[in-house]
Amino acid sequence: MTIIEPFRIKSVEPIYFTTREERERMLKEAHFNPFLIRSRDVIIDLLTDSGTSAMSSAQWAGVMIGDESYAGSNSFFNFEKSVRSVTGMPLVIPTHQGRASEKILFSIIGGKGKYIVSNTLFDTTRANIEFSGAEGIDLLCSEGKVPSVPAPFKGNMDVDALEKCILEKGASNIPMCMITVTNNSGGGQPVSMQNIRDVKAVCSRYGIPLFIDACRFAENSYFIKLREKEFANTSVPDIAREMFSYADGCTMSAKKDAFANIGGFIALRDEALALRCRNLLVITEGFTTYGGLAGRDLEAIAIGLQEVMDEHYLQYRIRSIEYLTEKLTAAGVPVMQPAGGHAVYIDAKAFLPHIPPHQYPGQALVGALYVEGGIRGVEIGSLMFGKYEEDGQLIPAMMELVRLAIPRRVYTQSHIDYVAEMIIKVFGQRDRIKGLEITYEAPALRHFTAKLREI
Repeated sequence: MTIIEPFRIKSVEPIYFTTREERERMLKEAHFNPFLIRSRDVIIDLLTDSGTSAMSSAQWAGVMIGDESYAGSNSFFNFEKSVRSVTGMPLVIPTHQGRASEKILFSIIGGKGKYIVSNTLFDTTRANIEFSGAEGIDLLCSEGKVPSVPAPFKGNMDVDALEKCILEKGASNIPMCMITVTNNSGGGQPVSMQNIRDVKAVCSRYGIPLFIDACRFAENSYFIKLREKEFANTSVPDIAREMFSYADGCTMSAKKDAFANIGGFIALRDEALALRCRNLLVITEGFTTYGGLAGRDLEAIAIGLQEVMDEHYLQYRIRSIEYLTEKLTAAGVPVMQPAGGHAVYIDAKAFLPHIPPHQYPGQALVGALYVEGGIRGVEIGSLMFGKYEEDGQLIPAMMELVRLAIPRRVYTQSHIDYVAEMIIKVFGQRDRIKGLEITYEAPALRHFTAKLREI
């Protein structure tokens, strides 16, 4: 059955078409880094699903009634009420985006000699942990480490590895365990409710707080409804509330599953921790009732958090990702199996077996997709997550992936068909793609600003 978009399009923006020759030149001028390409020079922009969603008419109406008072804004209280209804957590701290939430939280609980364990940390989360002096440890389940192996919950944490890590590092040195739902670095794969329960049980046994990175909580909740029999007849809001009930707190970028262009929050149960977070918020982000956001943004988030749990939308959202995954799989393109919640992940290691990790196959593939079809994706591999030995040798990432993140309520099926056609075309001429070497890199989050050249 055809799954139609559960919305009508009310406003549009133009796409500017470039030639292959222009894109070859612009990629070189951008030093083979898609982050350095101007948006108007991109035909289909799948760089990220963060802040790129289309807001609804209700959200735009909310923008117009935003209360821009510095303190005690009505918009904050609408925002607070919405966050509380979704998470069940009483203490709500607004921030301008997810990484600001992470910066505040890890500045307080992190520090040298501390370890933050997770199913898989994403780039800014790990960077903020490391900036505090702490170390992030990924404990992804074994099936999540193999892109070609299908499993219903490949985003799960390895519970046995978690307990082993606690015993090895010492519970007193682990101030937090964090589960990312869905698992972005691991292919947009969901985490099961049972896994969250099991992780919570281990954390409780050793007195370690459990936090959820909730960027895509609604997508994860819908996967639970689809794939865990216990929840087949449970509503998405009820699934979300149970998921959050096992957590002591959460961080969220509202630029994902709240359809907002900016914004985020920390939600907590601990008054003492909330006080410390608010104190740091005031000197970095803004007053406690705006946290670096305009009132109109708070209104948009409050509305978006409720809209995202509509099951007609979530069915369309998940099916859209499946649709692209199926088209690529049928053509022999190696992709993460099964389809994730917000993106299609191409296995660049299998796509370009002739390019070794130290020549960044994912980044090379990103460039090829841009040149061929004007499609902008992002590498999630050794450029993003690789580290160096003391002698300068690269320690490759666990996987070499290219993420094609689909903005919410933005592209139609014909756009996705075009993306599939271009990927398949590149796959047919993959032997021509060359590896890359870095000519400039920043000390942290290098993939945002790195400069590369073909070898």
